[in-house]
Amino acid sequence: MVRLKDIAQKIGVSVMTVSKALRDEPDVSAATRARIKHLAQQMGYVPDSTAQGLRTRTTKLFGVAIPSITNPIYARVFFAIEEKAHELGYDLLLAHTQNLPDREEFCIRRLLSRRVDGLFISPVYRMEPEARIYQELLMRQTPTVLLGPPAPFCKTFVSVEIEELIGSYTITQHLLKLGHKRIACFTGPSASPWAQERLEGYRRALREAGLDVDDRLIFQAGSTIEDGTKAAKQMLSESCNATAVQAVNDLVAVGCAETLLAQGLRVPEDISVAGFGNVMVAEHFRVPMTTIRQPKFRLGVAAVDAMMQLLKGQRPETKRLTAELIERKSTAPPKAGAVPRTGVGV
Repeated sequence: MVRLKDIAQKIGVSVMTVSKALRDEPDVSAATRARIKHLAQQMGYVPDSTAQGLRTRTTKLFGVAIPSITNPIYARVFFAIEEKAHELGYDLLLAHTQNLPDREEFCIRRLLSRRVDGLFISPVYRMEPEARIYQELLMRQTPTVLLGPPAPFCKTFVSVEIEELIGSYTITQHLLKLGHKRIACFTGPSASPWAQERLEGYRRALREAGLDVDDRLIFQAGSTIEDGTKAAKQMLSESCNATAVQAVNDLVAVGCAETLLAQGLRVPEDISVAGFGNVMVAEHFRVPMTTIRQPKFRLGVAAVDAMMQLLKGQRPETKRLTAELIERKSTAPPKAGAVPRTGVGV
C-alpha cells in the first residue's frame, strides 16, 4: 500500500506538504500540488478514509434503507442518490428493509454503527403512532431524509415526495374523459400515506364529476404483480361491471392486465387498465400501459440536496415533485352499451 511517506520521499518534500497538496490546501503552490497529485496517481495512492474520518469527524458515507433494490422505483431513486453523492465525494451503504419493521430497525442500527453522516430512508409504514428507531434518530440528531411522505411515527423528519393525490386525480380524470363511469380502483397498503393519497385522488375526481364513490369498485391490492393478479381475480368473481381499472402502481396494473388477458378479455377494447409510476415493465408490457410518470431521478437528486442542507445545520422545506400523465395503448373509450365479461373462468 502506497503511503504519504512514499510519495514525499519520491518527490523530495515533507509528508505534511504531500498531505496538504492532496487536500488542496492554499499554502502549497499550484505547481507543487500538480506534481504531487500526478505522482500519487501514478503510484496508485488511495486515501485512508478511516484516518480522514478520525481527523474530520466525518466518514463521507451515507446510509440508504429501502425495501428492495429490485423495485424499479427505488432502483432509479437510488441511482440518482448515488450519482449526486458521488459528485459531492460521498459513498453509499445500502440496506434492504423488505418492508418489515424489525428488519428496518436492524438495518438502520447497522448503518449507524458505520458512523454514516446521514440517512436516506423509505419508511416501513405501520399504523402505530410511534416507532422506537425513529425516536432514537431524533435523539441522536442524525441527519435523515425520508424518501416518501411521512406517517405519524416519522412526521418530524424532512421528506421528499411525489404529488400522489394530484397524480391519481389526473389519471382518474383521464379515464372519466374517455367516457368511463365505472372505474375500479386497486388500492395499495392501507398504512402507506402514498396509497391513501392515491385513493383520495381517485375519490376526489369521481366526486367532482358528480359520480358516487361505489365501494364495490374498490379492491385492496398491495404493491406487487402478484397483488394485482389477486385483486383482478376478485374483481372478476364479483362481477362489478367495471369498464376500467386504476391500479395503485404499475406492477399491480401489470398483474391485473395479465389476468384479464388470460381470461379472454381484451385491453383496452373490453376494459381499460392504468397504472402509476412509469416503470420500464409498464412501457414494454404487451399492451403498453397508460400511467403517471414519477420523477424518480429528480426525487433522488432532491433528497441529496435536502441532506446537504441538513449537514449545514439548515432545515429544508418538504419537497413535493409533480408527476405527469403518460397516455399509451391500455386505455380507450368504453364500448358503447357494453360491459366487461366479468366472472369468466375464475
